[in-house]
Formats: sequence, C-alpha cells, structure tokens
Amino acid sequence: MTVSLTTAELAKYIDATALKADTSEADVRRLVAESREAGVKSVCINPVWVPLVAAELAGSDVLTCTVIGFPLGANASEVKAFEARQAIDAGADEVDMVLDIAAARAGDRARLVADVRAVAEAAHAGGPAGEGGALLKVIVETALLDDDAIVLACEATVEAGADFVKTSTGFSTAGATVEHVALMRRTVGEDIGVKASGGVRTRADALAMIEAGATRIGASSALAILGSD
Repeated sequence: MTVSLTTAELAKYIDATALKADTSEADVRRLVAESREAGVKSVCINPVWVPLVAAELAGSDVLTCTVIGFPLGANASEVKAFEARQAIDAGADEVDMVLDIAAARAGDRARLVADVRAVAEAAHAGGPAGEGGALLKVIVETALLDDDAIVLACEATVEAGADFVKTSTGFSTAGATVEHVALMRRTVGEDIGVKASGGVRTRADALAMIEAGATRIGASSALAILGSD
C-alpha cells in the first residue's frame, strides 16, 4: 500500500539539516526561519549552533536536534557522552550519535552496547525528552556495513536503550536505501524509531522510506521535499 500524507503531515517526519563544515550563522538562521514556517519536526545542526537554534525555536513546536561523534563515530564513548550532555544543557531536545562503526564491522556486540549505552545514559539522565532529557538516535552508517552488521548494530542499539536507529550521516559513501530501512525496521520492531537520512531529496523518496518503515526523515532538502510532487 502506498503511503499518502498531506504536506503538513509529511513535515512532522522531517529533521531539516545543515551539517556541512562551512555552514554559516546566516545559513542557520535561514534554516530555522524556513523550518518554523514549514512546521518540520526538528532542525538538526552541529553542536556549536545549538544555543542559537534553541533560542530561535523557543515557543515553537520545532525541536532542536544535534549530532554527536559526527561524522566518523570514532571518538571515545566518554567523549560522546560528554558532548551529548553539553548539547542537552545548551538546549538540544534530540541527539543523533554515530556509533562505533569499526566495532560493528568487527562484530563486537559488547563494544557497541557500551558505546551507545554511555550516550543513552547521558541523554536520558535528566528524564524523558522535553523534561530535562533528550531523545537519542543512533547512526549506524549502513553504507559501510553488510546486512549482518546492520542487524547487529540495530540489536545493540536497542539493548543499550536508544530511542531510534538511523541509517546514515550523509557524509559517507552512500545514504539511505529502502532496503536498509526495511531491514532496520524488521530488526528493531515497532517500538523503536527508524530514521532514513542521506540522499532523500524528493517527496517520492521520503514517502518510499516511510512506506519501508521510517518514522523520521533527515534531509538537507526539506523544503524541496515538502514542495515537490
């Protein structure tokens, strides 16, 4: 069955992103203004912009999202946890961490669980999202993993207490695919969110990901998605 959503409904699936290294304050302010107008779910920016974005979004329904251990996932888990807590204290409602990709490729479940759990504990320490804590999404970077490693990463993420699994950073060799989203949904079940991110540029792309099981879409082309057929 093909998913059919109004533009307003689709907007609530979208995290509008600006994560490039050369993103300017003007870029961020423009994204925030456009995102408030469009009514997207969140604005996702690098941690340095969290205080500005949180202040600009105050009083709106749009959340502030940031990235942790981005884009390589190769930081020490303690550093990721510190970065998450600092971002939450600065106003982040959601944090998207990159897990230990090398551990996923090596099949090291214990290392994966420990990595994600450190950040989950930091994210949830203040309580539920919106009440002092933050929602945690875990980026598994599907382009760098085979199906077995994707399943392992998703299982470890659930075991560690995260709220979402997410396909991609958008900075690796490829982004989200329908097949990977469907695999992730089958693995985590219905109680964990699945975010498709990287290469989602049109309404048709977004709807295909949602039909496959995505409950959130990360996109640097949010307005184009909402304005396209």
